[in-house]
Amino acid sequence: MTDLNGRHAVVTGGGSGIGLAIARALAEAGAAVTITGRREAALRDAAAATPGLHPQVMDVTDEASVVDGFAAAVAARGPVTICVANAGIAEGRNLAKMDLAFWRKILSTNLDGAFLTLREAMKSMHDQDWGRVIAVSSIAGVRGLKGAPAYTASKHGVIGLIRGLSEDYMRSPITFNAICPGYVDTDIVTRNTAEISARAGLSEEEARQTMIRANRHKRLIDADEIAAAALWLCDPRSGSVNGQCIEISGGQT
Repeated sequence: MTDLNGRHAVVTGGGSGIGLAIARALAEAGAAVTITGRREAALRDAAAATPGLHPQVMDVTDEASVVDGFAAAVAARGPVTICVANAGIAEGRNLAKMDLAFWRKILSTNLDGAFLTLREAMKSMHDQDWGRVIAVSSIAGVRGLKGAPAYTASKHGVIGLIRGLSEDYMRSPITFNAICPGYVDTDIVTRNTAEISARAGLSEEEARQTMIRANRHKRLIDADEIAAAALWLCDPRSGSVNGQCIEISGGQT
């Protein structure tokens, strides 16, 4: 069983969905986990329900917020040794209907947010004798996602960031990996169901089935499946897994 006692983890977007599932898994393994996000109430509720979780309001699209958020977390719980860059948004819009504001919204959250998160995490992690950096990308980061070129580009960028950093720190005790899930049964799927239904003229059940069929095993993925992969990447015995994209999509893409 993975033992993370004495480790300090920061999980962005940790108040719900995949981020919360990962945060809980890390806390159950003994880590002190700072969960960040923009919704203070959601963070506090999550922390109240799980020992070992500590809320920190932080907006990954705001550089000052990320700098201050990490500084507060380090002051309270010590150097970061596990960083999970999970915060992101999933919205589709085809090229003809996409303006620059939409493009920048997606990229600033998913890619700029990951950059700021990892930069601030490394300020305390690079002096440690052990570290794990995980970015939650998407199966869209390794192949195209129809109707969502901005989202696809942002998630490809996250993988490029992880691979570049893994090369920079290759001989250090820190690893950098990306998890690339297919459709996971979270609130994002619920919101996307309504959006696809309205855009494509489908019933909500038909819209939901389009996402289910996109996963090779024809079911939605449970958030705890993603958390299990993240926990494995944080195991001391995973030190040779570095610069990788762990695809969790029910089959080969």
